[in-house]
Amino acid sequence: MRRYIVGSLILGLSLLGSLPLHATEVLSEQELAKKIDQFLAARWKTEKIEPAPLADDAEYLRRLYLDLIGRIPSREEARAFLNDPIPDKRTRRVWRLLDEGAHVEHFVHVWRDLLIPETNNIEVPGQLNSFTDWLRQQFSQNVPYDRMISELLTVPFGGERVRSRRMMRNEPSDPAAPSPRAFYLAKDAKPEELAASTARLFLGVSIECAQCHNHPFASWTRQHFWGYAAFFAGLQRDAENNGVIREVFDRRDIKIPGSLTSAEARFLDETQPRWKYNVGARATLAEWLTAANNPYFARATVNRLWTHFFALGLVEPVDDFRPDNPPSHPELLDELARQFAAHHFDLRYLVRSITASRAYQLSSAAPASASLPPRLFAQMAVKGLSPEQLFDSLAMATGYRPPPRSRPMNNAASPDARAEFLARFAGGQPRTEMQRSIQQALMLMNGQFIADATCLKNGAMLASIANDRSLDTAGKVEALYLATLSRKPTTREAKRFVQYVEEGGPSKDAKQALADVFWVLLNSAEFSLNH
Repeated sequence: MRRYIVGSLILGLSLLGSLPLHATEVLSEQELAKKIDQFLAARWKTEKIEPAPLADDAEYLRRLYLDLIGRIPSREEARAFLNDPIPDKRTRRVWRLLDEGAHVEHFVHVWRDLLIPETNNIEVPGQLNSFTDWLRQQFSQNVPYDRMISELLTVPFGGERVRSRRMMRNEPSDPAAPSPRAFYLAKDAKPEELAASTARLFLGVSIECAQCHNHPFASWTRQHFWGYAAFFAGLQRDAENNGVIREVFDRRDIKIPGSLTSAEARFLDETQPRWKYNVGARATLAEWLTAANNPYFARATVNRLWTHFFALGLVEPVDDFRPDNPPSHPELLDELARQFAAHHFDLRYLVRSITASRAYQLSSAAPASASLPPRLFAQMAVKGLSPEQLFDSLAMATGYRPPPRSRPMNNAASPDARAEFLARFAGGQPRTEMQRSIQQALMLMNGQFIADATCLKNGAMLASIANDRSLDTAGKVEALYLATLSRKPTTREAKRFVQYVEEGGPSKDAKQALADVFWVLLNSAEFSLNH
């Protein structure tokens, strides 16, 4: 039975992988967006589903900024967008943010956490700056994703190249230069850890269960696992040289632990590598893994990016592609993968296409009394903000700027406020199920950062609005809403808060009452969620 399953999987992958890319109709971003909506709409019709209405401009803008650049828009950005009458302003805003590189830092954080989630390796922090700089270089230059991953897979290490009886040095470049070497340090340069990570991250398959025994549910065997791990077998830690990573260039096999046999390097589709002169095992793997006709790579990447924008993948879990875990929309996944490859693995093309779709622009509010299955993507999922998104949004809303370290510290938030905040809010909860702990809630309500931000003396944004003589009370309340929730208050909200401020609240002080309104908005569920 297992042989039949493995054979079926390989046959299916080879058929998909044999689709000639030159015969693929190359679609523009708008054309692919329409394709996305057509595939989803066909499913809604079959399931007799009425999708949510389109999000209004404020909801869309806030969602876009959080997803694309990792923070809410500024008060000025929100006001300008809401007042802009141009019909295609949503598309224009996406293109502008990408062209300006506004997304780079957020994508750096997202991919760094994805590629190096390990925190227990004491060597990694020393290499994180180099790795972060390398990611920043990739995204700012819009390096094609296949080239980016190929560079990660082939980063050089010092070691030996064995050519007959000749020994040749393979020294790495400047250690301080941008480099993805931290990826290998985080995995301790162990072939089994590198195999499990790269298969999951870049191919969307979880093969680690096959490390010790044949996978109980999927089709992966120990031979599959160790044959794939053999591509990293040449890497080893040099115990006599502070544990630096060295590489035996021509190593192409690995001993299977607990057995008397070895596994030769073999791709996961069970094809034999075509070894080339002076090309190492990792470079050979990279060539196969990032090939345009490799169905694993393109499909895994578009599924991961889809998950970034929709909180759920077309395949769930995102790294569990297997025959008995089919995509929710197989035709859509395949079309996205084909277009991604046809556009030379351009991540910006994929971002522009997804965000231009009607599906991405749907409201998170479902039609009255409707219960829409999440994986039909008939409404936008409500997502909790990551720690980085939450802090950077608070900083934008409050006008926070870290004081220079050279100045004496006072009661203002310290230059390490962001690091302290991220440490307090660290966690690995699913984005659609995130919950605040009591300590986190108390920090938002009573912590020094929020206390300073809602203090008329220390809060930059609050002070600028409270002291703006060109604004009446309604204008000031509206300014606070734009700064925090990226929208204008409803008629009911405006009436309630304007009355509260003009009456001065408990202290009978209009400015202090305005600070109370600011505190309420910053601590609202609407502020803490991406919807």
